[in-house]
Amino acid sequence: MSVTPHSFFENVVAQDPAPGAPRDVPAPDSCTHLTGADHVASLSAALGSLNGQLDALDRWGRQLADVLCGESRGRLLAAGNGGSAAQAQHLTAELVGRYRADRPPFSAICLTAETSSLTAIANDYPADELFARQVEAHGRAGDVLVLLSTSGRSPNAVAAARRARECGITVLALTGPAPNALAAAADDAVCIDSPWTATVQECHLVALHLVCAAFDAAVLAEPSRVPTGPVLGSAS
Repeated sequence: MSVTPHSFFENVVAQDPAPGAPRDVPAPDSCTHLTGADHVASLSAALGSLNGQLDALDRWGRQLADVLCGESRGRLLAAGNGGSAAQAQHLTAELVGRYRADRPPFSAICLTAETSSLTAIANDYPADELFARQVEAHGRAGDVLVLLSTSGRSPNAVAAARRARECGITVLALTGPAPNALAAAADDAVCIDSPWTATVQECHLVALHLVCAAFDAAVLAEPSRVPTGPVLGSAS
């Protein structure tokens, strides 16, 4: 017997709460598809959980500035799987390139981008070593590792967090709903309260941009920690 598809909107409207009262967001297993309006409604609800964690994201940006601008000129490492891998690479590109204002480049490595290392590790070692081995190779005590996982349960991300902390590297995690294994293994975590993977990923992108904004604000604050004149390689 077939089941008539029902949308997020239909689930929510069926609740019929009092005017102005918040509506619950149904879980994916109770909703077979999302319309465009449904998707936006899911994202709006999830952004509420991000709004309550803005102080953490601002703190992360300032912490990155302290590490990357310090005497040891520390490094950022980042990793994730699938869509989270793309977002990890997005973050490192913002630091090696720029977010908004012109400034010098900073050392940031995405652990999902180097295919020869990835395939060699995957071929010769257990799957959990995919990021952990690279963390051990590239990271130094005092560096920062950002890990993204929409579920918070990715074994290779959890293993990387544990290896990083053994190496004296600070671990910051962006995950889906708490509690989860990655948030527990990290030094600090921002957890998005949504059951929808796409919604969590979209909130993670907002979070990364807020970290970059806080980083730039800290780096370029007076007195500036970096040269404020023309950047090498910029158009004259």
